Parts: sequence; structure tokens; C-alpha cells
Amino acid sequence: MFDPKPILDSLPLLPGVYRFFDGKGEVLYVGKARQLKKRVASYFQKTNVSPRIRLMVSHVARIETTVTRSEAEALLLENNLIKSLRPRYNILFRDDKSYPYIVLTGDEFPRLTYYRGTPNRQHQYFGPYPNSYAAKESIQLLQKIFRIRTCEESVFKNRTRPCLLHQIHRCAAPCVKLISAEDYQANIRNATLLLQGKHQEVEQTLRHAMERASDELYFELAAELRDQLRALHTVQQKQFVESTGGATDADIIALAQQDGLVCVNLAMVRGGRHLGDKSFFPEHAEDLSADEIVQAFIAQHYLNRSVPPLLVLGEECSDETLAQLLSEQAGHAVKISMAASGERRQWLEMGQRNAQLALQQRKAQQGGQKLRLDKLRELLDMPDLQRIECFDISHTMGEAAQASCVVYENLDMRSSQYRRYNITGITPGDDYAAMRQALTRRYQKLAEDGPKEENTARPDLVLIDGGLGQLHIAMDVMHELGLNELALVGVAKGEERKAGLEQLIFPDGTAKQLRSDDPALHLIQQIRDEAHRFAITGHRAKRGKARTASSLEEISGVGDKRRRSLLTHFGGLREVAQASVEQLSQVEGISKSLAEAIYRQLH
Repeated sequence: MFDPKPILDSLPLLPGVYRFFDGKGEVLYVGKARQLKKRVASYFQKTNVSPRIRLMVSHVARIETTVTRSEAEALLLENNLIKSLRPRYNILFRDDKSYPYIVLTGDEFPRLTYYRGTPNRQHQYFGPYPNSYAAKESIQLLQKIFRIRTCEESVFKNRTRPCLLHQIHRCAAPCVKLISAEDYQANIRNATLLLQGKHQEVEQTLRHAMERASDELYFELAAELRDQLRALHTVQQKQFVESTGGATDADIIALAQQDGLVCVNLAMVRGGRHLGDKSFFPEHAEDLSADEIVQAFIAQHYLNRSVPPLLVLGEECSDETLAQLLSEQAGHAVKISMAASGERRQWLEMGQRNAQLALQQRKAQQGGQKLRLDKLRELLDMPDLQRIECFDISHTMGEAAQASCVVYENLDMRSSQYRRYNITGITPGDDYAAMRQALTRRYQKLAEDGPKEENTARPDLVLIDGGLGQLHIAMDVMHELGLNELALVGVAKGEERKAGLEQLIFPDGTAKQLRSDDPALHLIQQIRDEAHRFAITGHRAKRGKARTASSLEEISGVGDKRRRSLLTHFGGLREVAQASVEQLSQVEGISKSLAEAIYRQLH
């Protein structure tokens, strides 16, 4: 029985982070405290804590603490540890990729493009957008209105005639000087104003330019400006929910809870424009208060990520440290508003409706997934089945072989836990050897260290995309690693590889074909198809890269440095192949004779 008293007696009344571990060394919970001694002691003194916390405390075997200089620093450390360790009893929000932005580059003729990652001060960034669809649709609409180029710099500098985008009126073709630098910059200024939410200024500028062109009898230019105005009105009607409060930048955070499910809806307003929303479904939030859920979301979502100057909440947020830390991180004041009125109230009500709708859709989806999982549990006689991993091998005649491992857990595919394995050192086309290598690399660490991290978590079931031969390879690998207790099932394609005719192959050699309408089969098909999709996309990228490199590697005198110079200068192998001898010879390190050799090899 764990006795916390010696540790509690030694803890200081200082801010910091505490971690609870169980007897196996797994992290149960990570928390922050203004005063470590009082906060940690409260877990062992309270009698009115929730059943979940009581269960957690009953498993505590060790406590570790880290003292920090401030509560804000403790908050930052707490959420970094939650994201990296993903403790069993912490509320967890899935850490998606960085949000997309729209970028206008700092080139002489700026380029309009889509971007994910850390902003670069050389360029102008607009966003972030809640999803790639919203950002890319905005780019397409801006192309229609202002005809800004989207091509890479290497392509732009080597064009000799307009591309297809110019022909369909999506680009002004600055690459071949069909628009002056002054007129192109005017389009850039208007696009910038539009992205900042200043629609009226853009409309006024375009209308004055149209009237001036008409007065000066430049009717063709006036017609183009008229078309721009029409397209602008389409943007205003279709793309954005308008704000009357000026160029406001804000995030609206709404919450919905029902039957143990929780949804946090994040709506983004930039430059007074409602760009869209995104719903989050946290884990381990069933018995937490709305205040605790919202605090956890803000801390996990915004730390180390851009944050607007205003957060509008539908719930109370009692942690004053959050606004202070976010302001320090952002370099500008961040206000957390819980008293929404007027337009903010409308935003919040819209967010709450969307959260409720997303929650209902999630419940319906999980109901279907639960039925599928229950049927599979019944079929396999595995009542505790939760985590399923599936392997697939992809190659083209042995070229660029790659294995995929996808994960299904808690009624959903867990893409953050997917893995790809480049297969090397085998006879090309030997699927058995490829499967052996992938399984060994995936489960060797599990056999050595036990399930301490996500990438070494122990699956309840391993699906092998293949027949009895592939399944025997999996059985051999598990036997060699001492993991005989892992359940294995092969999924063999049916006659003519038709969906619904798959057979399940079991380690004892028996096979079973399920009815095409069996929910258990539908779950297996879902997981198997995702493994195949993940494998084939990785394989195609690897194969394309290998073929690009090999085409140039075959040319005598073109080593790594010159190959990189060619690809960087022209933007890709296709552009290198389209270049003339004169254009090739302009690349650093490429002589006239070598340019002729490259041209002959690629034509």
C-alpha cells in the first residue's frame, strides 16, 4: 500500500508540476499547482472526489514533482508533458497538425499559396484557417478576382509562354510580362485588404478604377474591373459570415455535453470574417466540469501556437494564468471574454449549435462503430477487444517496398499512431520477408520494454492483410519475440478480389467467410482498407522520389550536388526535362557539353 506521507512532508509551498505513476511505471496523471504541497495532499485527503479520481489514487505507487519559477511556467510544462506522455487520467485533446494559412510571398511578383507550419517574417500570412478546404477555397476565389500567380518561383522564372491558368482567367501571367508590375501590385494590395476583411475599401477602389477606365474609353479594362467586382460580391455572399464590428480577430469556443460525450467547437473569425469551425472530442472528460474542460482545451490548444487577441467563451474560466501566459507567448494582449453580448453572443450561439450538432453526429457514428466492434468481439470471443493494429505491404514489382501499420482504438482510427516502414535488404517482391521485417521492427521494442509509450502500446488484435502464408510469418515473428499471447488474424481477399468475399484466416489454419452485411466484416474492411490506403500513398511517394533521382543519377557527370542544383533551379524533374540545352547550361556547375548530355538522356 502506497504511503504518500513521506513525499508530502518534503514538498514545498511553491509552484510546479506533479506526476502520479502506477506500479508498472506508467504515468497516470500530470497536473500543475500554485503550491505543490497543498495540491498534491488534497488528492489523499478529500472524500468527495469523483469515482474516476478515487480509482486513480488507488493505483498511485510513485509521485514525482518539478518546481517551476511561476504558475505560468508550470502550466506550460504541464501541457507539454500531457501532449508527450498522454496520461490515462488526464483530459486529452487530439493534437492535430498545424493549421493552414494563406500566404502572399515577399517576391517581386508575390505568389499566392497555401501553407502549414511556422510563419516566416519575409511573407504575409493570413489565418489560420480551421481546415484545408476553407483555405484552398479562399485561394481559388482570390485567383478568380485578382488573378494572382500560384506557381513555384523556379517555374515562374523559366516560363516562356502563359500557362493554362492564364487561359482560364485565373492568372495575369506576370511571368511573361502580360501585366505590369504596378498593376500586379495593385491586385496584391486589394487581395491583402480583402484577406484583412476590408471589403468596402476593395469594392470602392475597384469601382473608382472601373469608372475611370470607362471615362477614358478603356472599355476592355473597365469590363475586367466589372468582372472583378462581380466576383467580389460572390465571395462576400458565399465564403464569409460578415461581421459589423470591424476587422475583428477572435476565436469562439463553445461546449456541448451529453451522455458522457463532450464536444468543444472552435470557430475562427479573422478580419471580421467567420472562416469556419472545427470540433474537438476530448478523451477522459466524462466527469469533468465545463470550467475544467474549457481550461484544458485552451491550455493544450494554444500553447506554442498562434492565438488571436480575443477568445470568446460560453463557459466560465477561473484560471487567470491562462490569459497572462497566452499574452506573453503571443507578444500581444490576449483577452478571455465570458460576458458575450451583441454580435459576440450571435457567434457564440452559432458555435453552441454547431457543437451540439457535431455531438449528435458523433453519437450516431459511434453507435455504428460500437455495433461493429461488439460483433467482432462476439465473433472472435474477445470481450475486452479495444486496440487493433493492421499491416499491409505495398510495392511495384518489388520497387520501393513499404509496409504500413494503422491503429483502431476507442471506436476510431488513430492516425497519429500510424507507422510506415521502409523495407530494405530483401529480395525484391518477397512479401513474406517484407512482412517479417515490418512486424519485427514494430513489436521488438514492445517485447523488450513493455507497453510504455504509444508506439509500443500492446494491441489486443493484429490483422495481417494476406493469406495463410503471411499469417504464418506473423506467427513465427511473435514466437521469436515471445509475444505468443497476441491474437493474430489474416484477411485474405476473396474471389476476383471483390469486397464482401474476404476470408478470415486463423492461426490454426481454419478459415471463415462472413456475410457481406455482417458488421464485424465491415469493421475489418474499414481497418484493412485504411492500411492499404496508407501503404500505397507512402509507396507512391517513395517510388516517385526514387525514380526522379535515378533518372539523373544515370547521367555521367551528374552527382548529388549537380542533381540538387538542377532540381532546385527548375523545381522538379519534369521541368528539367522541358528545359532547353541553353537553359540547362545556365545552372551553376552545368557546362554546355554536360547540358547536351542531360538533354539527350531525358529526351
